[in-house]
Amino acid sequence: MRYNRLGESDLRVSEICLGTMTFGDQNTEDEAHAQIERALEAGVNFIDTAELYPVPPKAETQSRTESYIGSWLANNPERRRDLVLATKVTGRSGMLPWIRGEGELPRVDRSNIERALEGSLRRLQTDYVDLYQIHWPDRNVPKFGEPRFDPEREWEAVPIHEQLEVMKDLVDSGKVRYIGLSNETPWGVREFVRLAEEHDLPRVVSIQNAYNLINRTFEYGLDEVAHRDNVPLLAYSPLAFGHLTGKYLDSGAPPGARLTLYPDFGNRYAKPGVAEACREYVEIAREGGLDPVQMALAFIRQRHFTVSTIIGATSLEQLDVNLASREVTLDSDLLEAIDAIHRRYTNPAL
Repeated sequence: MRYNRLGESDLRVSEICLGTMTFGDQNTEDEAHAQIERALEAGVNFIDTAELYPVPPKAETQSRTESYIGSWLANNPERRRDLVLATKVTGRSGMLPWIRGEGELPRVDRSNIERALEGSLRRLQTDYVDLYQIHWPDRNVPKFGEPRFDPEREWEAVPIHEQLEVMKDLVDSGKVRYIGLSNETPWGVREFVRLAEEHDLPRVVSIQNAYNLINRTFEYGLDEVAHRDNVPLLAYSPLAFGHLTGKYLDSGAPPGARLTLYPDFGNRYAKPGVAEACREYVEIAREGGLDPVQMALAFIRQRHFTVSTIIGATSLEQLDVNLASREVTLDSDLLEAIDAIHRRYTNPAL
């Protein structure tokens, strides 16, 4: 396993991060603990979660993921110092009234951030998190597959400067080591960096956005920001909800798969061109003697702006396939074949 410096922090994170959003719904507590153990055995030192998880979000399951990680940490307290643990504060939403148990609109203001972090620390059974991320912006932005910015939807957002001031207090308290963003735009990243530099506030060290073979929109502006401002990508949804494995191409709905259990949850990928593009990516992987999963993950790992790829699995067998991708390197011919498909099917699942 290789390890990369996380932006301008002193953290070195494994190039594969264990994503956990199935813990508490598709995975039991015992299964979650087994996944953590298997990932650590392979050299993973980076675990990502969120107060919202598991997904799809439901009041009856919200926060179980952090609790399952916390019970593992309680049984293995000596291993906490070897882990880079990341979690997230839920962004503004009128659809999640159960978040934090207040029945209010979740926001990214002082009261919400402080209560969210205290809840996460309690469930995770730790006194600090290494990376605290804003799950999505408080302001009006296109997110989760929305195609464009709509200025007609503007609302009064919590100022970014205010958000950073809260984060500074949390960093100064020792409860948070570094901060990051998620589902952000180029303007948003630049504004967080600018305000941090101007006002001596914590600088974001990463951005966690969707990035995969059928959604390469990160390359349209965010890649340059990531490079010039040293805010690298934590790539989530690297297999596009399983579409890039090929399992949905012919069987349609494999038993137990996420989109079989929750067919409406994958609307981001239920778009024209997705199936056709995935079929071609699967075919060139197999022609090259590769597992499509490992090709898709290796492609992300080899991008200059990627610091770690967040994998997710519902079984140890799936997890092992994902972890083995660290040994795969794509040659120039295969990378050109991937780009040729991309030119024919450009971001069908943006």
